[in-house]
Amino acid sequence: MGANSSSINELPENEYLKKLSGTESISENDPFWNQLLSFSFTTPTSSAELKLLEEATISVCKSLVENNPRTGNLAALIKVFLSRTKELKISAECQNHLFIWHAHNALFIICCLLKVFICQMSEEELQLHFTYEERTPGSYGVECKDLIEELLCCLIQVVVEIPLLDITYSISLEAVTTLVVFLSCQLFHKEILRESIVHKYLMRGRCLPYTSRLVKTLLYNFIRQERSPPPGTHVFQQQSDGGGLLYGIASGVATGLWTVFTLGGVGSKPTPQQEQSSPLANQSLLLLLVLANLIDAPDTPNPYRQAIMSFKNTQDSSTLPSPNPYAFQINFNSLYTALCEQQKSDQATLLLYMLLHQNSNVRTYMLARTDMENLVLPILEILYHVEERNSHHVYMALIILLILTEDDGFNRSIHEVILKNITWYSERVLTEISLGSLLILVVIRTIQYNMTRTRDKYLHTNCLAALANMSAQFRSLHQYAAQRIISLFSLLSKKHNKVLEQATQSLRGSLNADDSPLPDYAQDLNVIEEVIRMMLEIINSCLANSLHHNPNLVYALLYKRDLFEQFRSHPSFQDIMQNIDLVISFFSSRLEQAGAELSVERVLEIIKQGAVALPKDRLRKFPELKFKYVEEEQPEEFFIPYVWSLVYNSAVALYWNPQDIQLFTMDSG
Repeated sequence: MGANSSSINELPENEYLKKLSGTESISENDPFWNQLLSFSFTTPTSSAELKLLEEATISVCKSLVENNPRTGNLAALIKVFLSRTKELKISAECQNHLFIWHAHNALFIICCLLKVFICQMSEEELQLHFTYEERTPGSYGVECKDLIEELLCCLIQVVVEIPLLDITYSISLEAVTTLVVFLSCQLFHKEILRESIVHKYLMRGRCLPYTSRLVKTLLYNFIRQERSPPPGTHVFQQQSDGGGLLYGIASGVATGLWTVFTLGGVGSKPTPQQEQSSPLANQSLLLLLVLANLIDAPDTPNPYRQAIMSFKNTQDSSTLPSPNPYAFQINFNSLYTALCEQQKSDQATLLLYMLLHQNSNVRTYMLARTDMENLVLPILEILYHVEERNSHHVYMALIILLILTEDDGFNRSIHEVILKNITWYSERVLTEISLGSLLILVVIRTIQYNMTRTRDKYLHTNCLAALANMSAQFRSLHQYAAQRIISLFSLLSKKHNKVLEQATQSLRGSLNADDSPLPDYAQDLNVIEEVIRMMLEIINSCLANSLHHNPNLVYALLYKRDLFEQFRSHPSFQDIMQNIDLVISFFSSRLEQAGAELSVERVLEIIKQGAVALPKDRLRKFPELKFKYVEEEQPEEFFIPYVWSLVYNSAVALYWNPQDIQLFTMDSG
């Protein structure tokens, strides 16, 4: 970028950047490009570093926006990049650093410029900037009218065709980042983009045949979590064996800005560990999520979503052809391992949700795993640390549990997995507990947190739905899990009594007050009674289907039997209370017969004996509790802003001015 600059503050006066953005047209064959592209630097790895760079080059970008219609220098730069990429694959195989170096530097400049252009203008204006040529000021010709499509197609080819080596890591990352930038026009619109020039190019035409390869490559980038190579291994290095005339030109200016100035940390928020270790994996996952959430075209469903919905396991030996043209195969074991290890990030949890919800092959595979604890424990930890997570991350984790609990095999198997010393669970020392009991504890804790803090009805509903799905399969509940089920019912009972008392007082007060509006206690009462009924149904389902497997729940029920007195005659609960009342009466009678001052061990022994003696036909059968997750109408209204908030908040490779963002408010991520 020039041999005379020694500080980032001097970038606006850099002679090469000034010429690029100036009033003079530069032919794509001009030696100038070799000089411009011969800079060495450590690629910025955080939004703070890029903010520093963008602020220093804003004047250059403004000049290019103003002059490009007459010079066509943006199109010339892109054509130079396109010509350099033709030799990339051979260059990687031959360890030829020069072509890779120049192609990377050209793409880095294009990406920086493109981000400014997209932020400042409409897609139609952007398309015009790609068509301006040097021959006649302000004109545009036939051969470059699809330069955007050609560049997009080339970027995809770089991602899917160039082998990932130390010397190609940076250009692979830059290609993925530039594709994200191309799609970032959504950030500058309040409404969801349903038609877009870039979307059209990506979902049809020359890019379409690469759909499944691109999705597969992005998934493998996420799976492999390749670390960024050490500084200096991915840039052009002087070699003793010469290298020809072009090498000589390049080496003459390789002591420019980036050889003496390396962007450092400038007080940004801490970079997440997973982004530090593998920026390519993180950025690939973000691009995949963006592509998967593009709106379907009027005549064509989103091919990237189709690919995500239909890919199969490499171990799948079935020869049946897939009806989906974008289907491919990937190693499910590697994918499962990566998903288990990366759940601390929102984007990995969102990917897991998408795969479980949309890809039946992945869902079937995961539910058949014998080590489900590796996946479930990180999800439970997200919910357990609800105070530290954003609401979207918690919601996705909860929906994942709901989807898993739709399967009876899962609900049975989690009670067979015994865990030891769950260190992150701090309320109580859990030296040994089943995965099922731990899941119940964490979900109940989430409900209680929601009752006192966020009061989100949908969170309540989904938590209770997951417990309801599991209830018929409860097995050998840990005594603490059984206690917490009854404690939650106690909390709901107290809340019900409080709301009922408030409603009564409000009604009395209204007789002597003016016409001021009254709080809607009737609605509050209705909501709390719905939740209480759901809890009673969960307890009843366990008693009716697996009473003899859960002595600890019966013990907790007997210990707090007085809680249920008020609901026996309540019209909303009379039917569901029959079984609970019968169990309480039956076991209370047996305990009375056994005498007073019984030890805990003796009480449990009597309960176990009584569970065998109680005729099953005495318990009334109710319809099985089964709740299935159904995505809301227009899910894009939730998912597209969520995905772009993840891109915006990612510490890797991108920076946007918060004041320019229209899609979401700054606290929505």
